[in-house]
Amino acid sequence: MLKILLRDGVLWPHEGMFEGMASPIQSTGVRPSPIFFGLLALVGLAAYLCTASFVPSELAVFIFVVSGWILSLVFHEFAHAYTAYKGGDRSVASKGYLTLDPRKYADPLTSLLLPCLFILMGGIALPGGAVWINRGAIRSRATESLMSLAGPFSNLAFGVALIYSVSVLGLAASQPVLAGAISLLAYFQILAFVLNMLPVPGLDGYGAIEPHLSHELRAQIQPYRQYGIWIMIGALFFIPPVRDVFFDMVENVGSFVGLDLTLRAFGSSQFFFWL
Repeated sequence: MLKILLRDGVLWPHEGMFEGMASPIQSTGVRPSPIFFGLLALVGLAAYLCTASFVPSELAVFIFVVSGWILSLVFHEFAHAYTAYKGGDRSVASKGYLTLDPRKYADPLTSLLLPCLFILMGGIALPGGAVWINRGAIRSRATESLMSLAGPFSNLAFGVALIYSVSVLGLAASQPVLAGAISLLAYFQILAFVLNMLPVPGLDGYGAIEPHLSHELRAQIQPYRQYGIWIMIGALFFIPPVRDVFFDMVENVGSFVGLDLTLRAFGSSQFFFWL
């Protein structure tokens, strides 16, 4: 999810916009933080626990999926930031967006609590953190579109990598608990991809087409950007036809890229053990 710092020459106010302005912007490039490597280690440990007999499988799957989901949020926001960096906004480096540190993208409510809560409630992969991009520094409208698309396509790429790790390593037969956990995490990536690609204001799909809209139309839509995601989530929870069409799309995309829906269902039964 992107948040805009500069649009059409106007600086839009947001919380923390003046933080750190006394320091000169330094383009430090990609420097993965120790926190990122710690998160990778946690995902790896959780994967091992999914193969161990001394830990309840439900607990191991829960830790793996939640930590893996946080890792995917890092990849999503880093993809936005890195594309912006290559496209002309060097300020993302000084903001720490190229460190893959989840704290740099995190708002405690929208980045951690709400996404995890929505997954626990119904398996909806709600977009989490956000990076503030100086769109005035981006070289072209095409680059702006690529910047918006980079996030959801990172989810798709991560999901495909997870799917093929199951098949290449033969985990379905040798480690069914781990295979189910990986398949469920892959399913959440596909879900996040489909959700983010919807052309709804506030989502990346709209962000990809927004630069090509007229200034007047963008100005009319701007006041409603913050409500688009919530209207969409409400429709998914409370309007069955919308929910059915959406999840059919998710399953069709998942099947197209090779997701084993049976393994996903097994992983889901382990993850949602309280149900």
